[in-house]
Order: sequence, then C-alpha cells, then structure tokens
Amino acid sequence: MQRGKSAMRIPEACRCLAILSILASSAIALADGPGLGKPADPELIRRMDLTILPDGKDLPPGRGSVKEGKAVYEAKCLACHGVDGRGDPMDRLTGGVGSLTLDKPLKTVNSYWPYATTVFDYIRRAMPLPTPQTLTADEVYGLTAYILSIDGVVKPDAVMDARTLPKVKMPNSAGFVNWQATSRR
Repeated sequence: MQRGKSAMRIPEACRCLAILSILASSAIALADGPGLGKPADPELIRRMDLTILPDGKDLPPGRGSVKEGKAVYEAKCLACHGVDGRGDPMDRLTGGVGSLTLDKPLKTVNSYWPYATTVFDYIRRAMPLPTPQTLTADEVYGLTAYILSIDGVVKPDAVMDARTLPKVKMPNSAGFVNWQATSRR
C-alpha cells in the first residue's frame, strides 16, 4: 500500500516540475520580447510622427497661398466637401462663425476649432480621404489658407507657412482650455 501512494506522488511531482519548467522558460523568453516583428526603422518613425501642436513648433518647411489652396481644393476636396467647404456629401468645413451660442450651433473648422495649426495637422494626416498623406506641405498650407479665408479668418491674399500659421487667431480660440497653461501644472 505504501508503495502505491509513493508511486502516485512521483508523476504528480514530475508534472508540477514540467509545468514550472515551461513557465520559467516562457518567462525568460518573454523577457527578451515575444520575438515578433522587427525594430522600427527610424525613417518610418520620422514619417509617422506627423503631430503638429497648437504652437506650430513642428510645422514643416513650405508655404501656400489662398489662391493656390483654392486650386488644390477644387481638384482634390470639392467632390466631398462641396463648393466653398459647405459640405455635401461629407462634412461641412465653413460657415457657422458666431453660431456656437445659438440653439443649433454649426460646428465647422472655422467656427469651432481653436487653433489653425490643428487644421493643418488634420488635413496633412487624414486628407484626402481616399489617399491620406499624399498632399505636399505646400498643398496643405494652401488648403489651410483657403479654408480659413472663406469665413474671413485670414485675408484673401494670405500666405501660410510655419511662421504665419501659428499666429492665426481662430474665432473660437477662447472656447477651449489653453493647452500650454494646463501642461505647465
């Protein structure tokens, strides 16, 4: 009888040792990573790092005028955003300035967005919808200038670049918490 009980304990102990061995080797393997993929290429990281903050610090070189932006808009944006950014079939970009206190405010780029640099960021990152990130920096500066000019946020002869774009005062800039003041806390 005594032998039978001991014989049963050895396989259980072996099973426990086997499980512990597997767990230990898995932990060692995972310490170096799962072995999937490859290190990110620094050039790929640079191309994906598109974020433009409100201060415009990382705006790329380039420039674009309202006139140049209108030509790009008509060629690449009109089909989705309609004449002068009035929408149809996609989102409306313009109009609504001063409407945010009304019962039915019209939230558009020009009426709602607090920073012109984020308009640039969004266009460069996400537009045009079927082929995002295909616009040049000059085209994005021009498009931003054109869209802002429709509601008089910038003058019709405005030229946007890394120096001028962060200086644009959006109609609803006071409607948001200042990102710089909150980041210093």
